[in-house]
Amino acid sequence: MDATRIAEYARQLLDAHGDKAEAEAAQKAAGFQAADDPIQAGHWQKIRAAIAEMRGPHVS
Repeated sequence: MDATRIAEYARQLLDAHGDKAEAEAAQKAAGFQAADDPIQAGHWQKIRAAIAEMRGPHVS
């Protein structure tokens, strides 16, 4: 999956799930990892990372 598509998925997930988008992507990655599909798991890990980058640093 290319960087443009990863960014598109990340933006769509962020728009749909808000603050829960990163967790949603992490769950998808874990599910594909458990299903022994490392390629899809890797895509979802990249999407999760893109969401984290879009959200910026956490401020406490």
